[in-house]
Amino acid sequence: MATAKLMSNAEAEAIPEVKAVFDDIRETRGSDFINNIWRALANDPQGLKRTWDQVKAVMATPGALDPKTREMIYIAVSSANSCGYCVHSHTAAARAKGMTDEEHGELLQIIALAAMTNTLVTSLQVPVDPEFEVS
Repeated sequence: MATAKLMSNAEAEAIPEVKAVFDDIRETRGSDFINNIWRALANDPQGLKRTWDQVKAVMATPGALDPKTREMIYIAVSSANSCGYCVHSHTAAARAKGMTDEEHGELLQIIALAAMTNTLVTSLQVPVDPEFEVS
């Protein structure tokens, strides 16, 4: 169960700041769907706008990384942070952007491998090789 009320479309329509963000989400994504994260954040209109602006700037603005790769990175970080909601949301988004079952399987293997080797290196306190340092 959510720790904050999930704002309905009717409630959002009554708050101009929330309506504006919800409208921008719909326009940016080309969909009428508003995720529950935005519905929960809508209880704090300033926080909603600030968070959406950051997400939009990173995830919905053209850059060096293609949209599918961005979503796959988001899956990896969400897995590392144990955010089930984000894993589900960004897996769906990555699939919508063309991630195949094979790519998803390979991604999960990389996430699992990184988790294991990160734990080993952290536990062993292995010093960083001088060759890896940026000069």
